[in-house]
Amino acid sequence: MKIIIKILIFLKLTMVTNIYAESIYDIKINTIDGDEINLKSFKGKKILIVNVASKCGFTKQYTQLEELYKTYKNKLIIIGVPCNQFGGQEPGTSQEIVEFCSNNFNISFILSEKIKVKGDEQHPLYSWLCSKEKNGNKNSTVKWNFQKYLIDENGKLIDYFYSVTQPLSNKITQYLN
Repeated sequence: MKIIIKILIFLKLTMVTNIYAESIYDIKINTIDGDEINLKSFKGKKILIVNVASKCGFTKQYTQLEELYKTYKNKLIIIGVPCNQFGGQEPGTSQEIVEFCSNNFNISFILSEKIKVKGDEQHPLYSWLCSKEKNGNKNSTVKWNFQKYLIDENGKLIDYFYSVTQPLSNKITQYLN
């Protein structure tokens, strides 16, 4: 009887897991230069995805994001995702964004193309990040610039953090140590 119960529990867990069949690794997004980012190549590392903006009160978080990346780059990928949906705080062209990040923060982590993170034109990456049906963990809404999403080494959403959470906060680094 115990074996049958264990088998039934296993089957139920397997069915629940398979409901969330969409993988973050199958989503297509480009770098700010137009090259495809192969998310599959990041299997085995955590990924921190952050919607960024050059003219935001939280823009100074680029400094901590870069420090976080340099400290943990053997096990963490950071993808900064420019977005102009919050207060029009990322109005620049791709070239202007790259120059701003390079000149002011010497960014070495990945910057993606500018996308929409909410609304009718929400990019598939953020559709996955914000939907429990797709990510298998939590629903969320992007509230402002510099909201952070942490993905584990197997492509599963760990958690998300609002803009006020500093990149070097223990709320984030606890998952990296």
